[in-house]
Amino acid sequence: MKKEGYVRIERMTRSMRIIHWVNAISMIVAVITGLYIAAPYYQTFIADPAVDKYVMAWNRWGHFIVAIIFDVTSIIVFYLAFATRFLKTKPYEKDVPTEGNIKQFFEVLLNLLTLNRRKKFDSSQLDSFNSIFFTIFHLLLLWMLLTGLQLYVHGLASGISSIGAWWPWMLHLFTDWTIPVSAWLNGSSANIASIMDVRISHHSTMWYIIVWVVFHIYYQVWRTIFWQEGDISIAFGGDKYIKVDEKA
Repeated sequence: MKKEGYVRIERMTRSMRIIHWVNAISMIVAVITGLYIAAPYYQTFIADPAVDKYVMAWNRWGHFIVAIIFDVTSIIVFYLAFATRFLKTKPYEKDVPTEGNIKQFFEVLLNLLTLNRRKKFDSSQLDSFNSIFFTIFHLLLLWMLLTGLQLYVHGLASGISSIGAWWPWMLHLFTDWTIPVSAWLNGSSANIASIMDVRISHHSTMWYIIVWVVFHIYYQVWRTIFWQEGDISIAFGGDKYIKVDEKA
């Protein structure tokens, strides 16, 4: 489809856009409830004692639910990175450090640093810079998942749950290693590693993700302004427009 010297490029399917916005909403809820769990900042605004005692419980429940949604959508995204037939190049292929990907990564970076004065790459499809940027995001989410599950199972001090003892056992098996790793990340001694190190790491990672989101939004607006290809519409309508003479 051509329009005034431009060609329409579809970049996100409807299902991909739904996943994108479900993640965005889940992230907002996770941050709000997570900050409350760490320090009940709006507890003082609730005057009714009958309601007040359930506020923390509802926050924990909401945090847990959106975390599950986050995890499920991330698994779907991970699967699509290898199995999608929609994109010309599968996302994981852009993460492979080939000569072409490395060159494209630095060309996109130079394009950003020079305010679009240098543009020597195809912007119609996913580039290696954005692909690696999103890979970092999903690695941060994975760490949030593992540390979050460790904090969750730590609360099951009895070693049992409503669905049996196998559930806490499995969580300990897969997440106990996050305690010494968190201690190392926090600069603590492995000999005094504790669940507090996991809490600090979980909380710190939230701020890294928030920084990631801020740059992500900024970069989409930046590309829309400098490239004039309607990149910001990808998350809403699924497509963008490329000048016909620039279309690779």
